[in-house]
Amino acid sequence: MPKAQLAFDKNACRLHGCKKTQAIIDAEPATEKDWSTEYLDYILSIKVVDGLDEAIKHINKYGSKHTDAIVTSNKDKAEKFMSLVDSADVFWNCSTRFSDGFRYGLGAEVGISTNKIHARGPVGLEGLMIYKYKLIGSGQIVSDYSGPTGKKFTHKKL
Repeated sequence: MPKAQLAFDKNACRLHGCKKTQAIIDAEPATEKDWSTEYLDYILSIKVVDGLDEAIKHINKYGSKHTDAIVTSNKDKAEKFMSLVDSADVFWNCSTRFSDGFRYGLGAEVGISTNKIHARGPVGLEGLMIYKYKLIGSGQIVSDYSGPTGKKFTHKKL
């Protein structure tokens, strides 16, 4: 953290930190609100946690659900983080700036979403589209139809 603080200070970044952070570097005291605030400014909130489980719990409670990353050489911890962090994009040992619709091959990124259905994460034009299925028949019923496997659909009272 002291090396990172030099870069933050050089770029006039304000730091908010928990008590453990403040014991390591100079930072303003962090409040509960700091953990869930997206500042859109040169302000960073830093929380020191006791381990991976606490980090995952903190991210899932306060994070944006968009993009989160872990830096570690431990494959098991990275896989656990990537499985349990509830975000659209989870990265291991790489920049969160990779979270971009163009880089994902979606064309121009036209939005972002932290929803859990339909589009999630970076959104390209296709992600904004919805589908409408139109069937035109001449009196067919479901029991007349065999699916792609040739199996008939049946309805049974349960």
